[in-house]
Amino acid sequence: MSSPLSADLIGKIDKSDITADILATPDHLRDALWRAESAQIPDLDTKDGIIVCGMGGSAIGGDLLASAYGDRLVRPVHVERHYGLPSWATGDMAVLCISYSGNTEETLASFEAAEALGAPRVVATTGGKLADLARKADVPVIGLPSGLQPRAAVAYSFVSVAEVAARAVVGPGLRSEIDFAADYMDGLKESWAPETPEKKNLAKKVSVEIGDRPVTIYGADLTVSAARRLKCQMNENAKSVASWSELPEADHNEISGWSGVGNANGFALFLQDSDQHPRIHRRFELTEKIVASSGVGTRTLSIEGDSRTKRLMSLVMLGDLISLYVAVLKGTDPTPVETIERFKKEL
Repeated sequence: MSSPLSADLIGKIDKSDITADILATPDHLRDALWRAESAQIPDLDTKDGIIVCGMGGSAIGGDLLASAYGDRLVRPVHVERHYGLPSWATGDMAVLCISYSGNTEETLASFEAAEALGAPRVVATTGGKLADLARKADVPVIGLPSGLQPRAAVAYSFVSVAEVAARAVVGPGLRSEIDFAADYMDGLKESWAPETPEKKNLAKKVSVEIGDRPVTIYGADLTVSAARRLKCQMNENAKSVASWSELPEADHNEISGWSGVGNANGFALFLQDSDQHPRIHRRFELTEKIVASSGVGTRTLSIEGDSRTKRLMSLVMLGDLISLYVAVLKGTDPTPVETIERFKKEL
């Protein structure tokens, strides 16, 4: 009997080959560094930090960057997923507006709000109205490559934020760390690729365990943004119900919900960092025990690496592939997001 996740079947269901885009994440990281450098972003040194404005796969770069920095952050990084800017925003904050299409209405509103505030702006986009407005206002534009699904441009989002953050002195430059992460991920992707059989392929193993069940993804510190990313990928790629949560906060409320559920139809995935606080490690163990007692399936993932960027971006690529393989198991083409497109038209 053929494997439910054979390379041939994956190719037939993934008609637009988003698989290739996910496996190209290391190359995207390198290309993104070049594109950000080419944008000639000036030194910003904004004492109040930066605001990253975007939605979906464009916004997640801000969360990932804050996670990659950890306690190396010296100024705030705020991610704004809304129209405009927060009421407390100042003119001494750099504003990075990311929209893959260049036509995301919430991000356009943020770009205009930043102008009214007098804050220095940078844009990352493939074009659209945002690029037009930026060029008219002489705002630096990080040009993103066309032809990707916005969610598949996660490396470009992450690097764009990292480069603006370095110019705004919110933390150290990460160019070397990103380069090393890309090389490290090159060594991992073969073991998770469609050609690698399930028994040797962690991404396939986890996807089979999840199946078509709703999944809750738990993270802590470094892995919180990866948990949020995987939740969104399960939604868009696998067309599955998913949620994400954070430790230790979930241990103060959410675990009560699991204790009141019996024989639940679901799955919980715990994303651990190999360099996490020992008390967080213990919390993961106890939380998984409580969740498993409700009857749902559980699995813990932990990625190694000698830098936060290596561990984080490797986990992102692994999660993206897990969501893709869940889609294949369901017989669902991962690329179209018809519900989102229909909603936009109705809006």
